[in-house]
Amino acid sequence: MNWTTTDLKQINSLNKGTLMQHLSIEYIEISDRGLVAQMPVNETTHQPMGLLHGGASAALIESIGSMGSALLCDLAKESPVGLEINANHVSGIRSGMIKAIGKLVHHGKKTHLWQVDVYDENETKLICTGRITIMIIQNKLG
Repeated sequence: MNWTTTDLKQINSLNKGTLMQHLSIEYIEISDRGLVAQMPVNETTHQPMGLLHGGASAALIESIGSMGSALLCDLAKESPVGLEINANHVSGIRSGMIKAIGKLVHHGKKTHLWQVDVYDENETKLICTGRITIMIIQNKLG
């Protein structure tokens, strides 16, 4: 894939049959700002107390970092894999849509570091902030 020529329809089609489809994660923007995705806050993403589950936020953060790195890699030769993730849950949210904005902090040969901030849909309330380190591994030849 290529950061500058990949369209949203193409990357969203990769969600079929994955956790991203189950959580209804949808990529909505690719730009020099980074990669942006949204996810609903509903019974699929709630924890038992009716709030957004922290694990759903972490899955959204990892989805942004992994896809962002995939767009920067030559997938015929290398693959991005999550190495480490952290998330700080700042505010709760019970319903609506959340928006995750991922920015590339470091673009090395072997690792990428992404900062991802998760907001309510109007970007007025920070819900979660996280970082994910992506390791770039070489694909083994058949």
